[in-house]
Amino acid sequence: MKAILTINDFSKGGDGGGPSECSGKYYHNSIPIVALSTRWYNKGKRCFDKITIYANGKTTKAMVVDECDTSRGCKNNIVDASEAVWKKLGVPKKDWGWLEVQWSD
Repeated sequence: MKAILTINDFSKGGDGGGPSECSGKYYHNSIPIVALSTRWYNKGKRCFDKITIYANGKTTKAMVVDECDTSRGCKNNIVDASEAVWKKLGVPKKDWGWLEVQWSD
């Protein structure tokens, strides 16, 4: 599926807001994790599933731990990712924030 990769801080006190919808916990950003837009999150049915993200000529896996809630401003085609995902895709830090990607279960 086509999506926009954005960056999220999943740590306590980070810009990601509250704890994970899947576990009620915060996560370190060195772990490859994502929050999916509401329709892809599918009421938690994808919690703890690993998805494969394709971008920048590279592939990485990341675990779904949260919802990027469309009722709170998240767009429908977002994969909101930790720093670890961006690093594994080889994206320079100066370019973190927005990237067209493909992803699959």
